[in-house]
Amino acid sequence: MRIVSLLPSATEIVCALGLQSSLVGVTHECDFPPAVLNLPKVTHSLIPKDASSAEIDALVSSRLKTSVALYTLNMPVLEALRPDVLITQALCDVCAVSEEEVSDAACRLPGRPRVLNLEPQTLEQVFETMLVVGKATDVESTAEEAVAALQRRVDAVSRVTAQIPQALRPRVAFLEWLDPPFNGGHWNPSLIELAGGVDLLGEANMPSRRMDWSAVSAADPDLLFISCCGFSVERTMQDMPILAGRQGWNEMRCVREKRVYITDGNAYFSRPGPRLVDALELLAHTLHPKIHPESSGRVEGWLGSS
Repeated sequence: MRIVSLLPSATEIVCALGLQSSLVGVTHECDFPPAVLNLPKVTHSLIPKDASSAEIDALVSSRLKTSVALYTLNMPVLEALRPDVLITQALCDVCAVSEEEVSDAACRLPGRPRVLNLEPQTLEQVFETMLVVGKATDVESTAEEAVAALQRRVDAVSRVTAQIPQALRPRVAFLEWLDPPFNGGHWNPSLIELAGGVDLLGEANMPSRRMDWSAVSAADPDLLFISCCGFSVERTMQDMPILAGRQGWNEMRCVREKRVYITDGNAYFSRPGPRLVDALELLAHTLHPKIHPESSGRVEGWLGSS
């Protein structure tokens, strides 16, 4: 079986199911596990590499209004790979090749590959998509074992969180973009709850949304957690002076108490794949370091000022 993944989370799912040797093509953004960096790239982005966060947001907003794709397929490469299965998504209109373009490509490719369209909006649905991929690729039992192992880790976090009194659960503001601010959507509010926090900005299973900064500062969170979609810790740090320069920043409880944390969106919270469980463990330890075990994930505290 020859598999092409059209989104990073699908690449991570395929590899978690032991199918890395069947993976013949990936997107230009697929970077985990590291070995996939050597595979042919079947997509490219129209977003300039040096674009600022505000410029990226403007491009995304324009794409939503005009249906002009920001990501597109490299058809000559895709045709040469002759895939049996294409794995894509229709969850987000801006973070992958459009569903219409994938369907059209599948019709034109040799052998008419099967298209798996993944649309998980919750952690539970991520596990369900892993079972779907496993069944479609004839590794159903492996998928069941992988999901069971992930569920055990989630249950371990949940058991510890259950012991935390409500009064000791920090009020959390989660941002997945800084300029302009966007809250964390889909699975992230549930991860905050599982980790022992109270989400002030998000709504479980709903997409992220643009927010006025005044709404963020007025929420006055005990803890601010930042995981910018598509950005590393280092790239997010570049935008922190923008946030720190906003009105009311220094008056926020989380800033005064130095409880502002930054992590890698790509590695953890942005991709609906197996590493969402890593994200949960990282978040749980950040919120309650004395009772939740330390995770292997990287999170950095922000100690700067405006």
